[in-house]
Formats: sequence, C-alpha cells, structure tokens
Amino acid sequence: MEEYFLIIIRTLFLYFLIIFIFRIMGKREIGELSILDLVVFIMIAEMAVMAIEQPQDPIIHTLLPMGVIVMIQIVFAWFSLRSKPFRELLDGKPSVIIHNGKIDDKVMRKQRYNYDDLLLQLREKDIFNLADVEFAILEPSGKLSVLKKDEEEEGSQSMTLPLILDGEVQTTHLDMIGKTVFWLRKEMRDRGFKNIQEISFCSFQNGQFYIDEKNH
Repeated sequence: MEEYFLIIIRTLFLYFLIIFIFRIMGKREIGELSILDLVVFIMIAEMAVMAIEQPQDPIIHTLLPMGVIVMIQIVFAWFSLRSKPFRELLDGKPSVIIHNGKIDDKVMRKQRYNYDDLLLQLREKDIFNLADVEFAILEPSGKLSVLKKDEEEEGSQSMTLPLILDGEVQTTHLDMIGKTVFWLRKEMRDRGFKNIQEISFCSFQNGQFYIDEKNH
C-alpha cells in the first residue's frame, strides 16, 4: 500500500514538474518543434516514466539529469536568439524546393524529400497541379510554404519573405522576388538605415517594407 501511495505522489509531482519545465522552455506549436525540442521532450518523458516505475530509486536521480537537460536547452535557446548560424546549426534552415516554377531535385535529395511528400503537402493546401506553384519552401519544421503563380502574377505575396535577418541579407529570398542586394541597400538607405547590421528583421510584402531595428 505504501508503495502505491509513493507511486501516486511521484506521478503527481513529476506531472506538475514537467508542465513547469515546458512552460519555462517557451511556447511553440507541436508542429513547429525543432529536433532539439523533440530530443529534450523525449528524454524528460523517459526519465519521468523510469522514476515512476522505480519508486525505490531516490527522486534526485531523476531531478538532477532533468535539471541538466533544461539548463542546456535554456543556454542553447539564448545562443539561438543571438546567433543565426548557431540557430541554423540546431534547427536547420529553409530549403527552396520549387524556384520560379522549377523543382530543385538536388535540394529534394539533400533533404530526403520525395515527390510523394511534395504532392501530399500541396494537396493539403488545395493545390493539385505542380504547374500552379511558383515557389515552395520546405521549412525546418517540415512544413511546406507555397506561393502560387497566380498570386505572383497579381503581385500579391501570400507569405512573408525576410530579406534581412539578424543583420544578414537573405540573398535567396531576394532572388525569389527578383531583386538584388544593391536594390535592398538603396531602399534601406532611403529609409534612413545606413547599416544593415543594425536591422534585426526586414521583409517586403505587397510593395511594403516592414523593418525592425535591433534593441541595444
């Protein structure tokens, strides 16, 4: 009876502890979890199960590794916020699967992404003809972002393409909208931004710029 009571107490304690851990790790949709997030969640869940199944084992043997994992996650998240290369190393970066209506087979092979995956995700967006797609970007989360040809022709851009991230020009996105780095720098200077490195985020959508400076 005492063992069952101990299991119940441990279960409740670990339940609320894991909720607290996930809250301090930040909010992100399940479909947007990075590989690092998934590894952390799986390891913490496995540790919790072992602690419940082995009530005779001191609880500190579970709390200590959980604390270490949480600290690693927080430190990595801190570096990710301040370093785009570090963020790309952990989470990966978007891959352009379709560019100007042409499928990039090399990128698909590199991402181990096949035509069945592509067609499935296009159908989920009510797109049944590859010929209707102007651009398709495979996000680090596995989600496919699509810009249809009719939207491109009408000049209506359905997705936000960052042209500057953490002070770095995104040349791939400039190519997608048919612009150059020279054009971007001129537009920034005209708006009073002489140093692109001082810009944390800049996008161009439907003829309008959205610019956010870095906080100092």
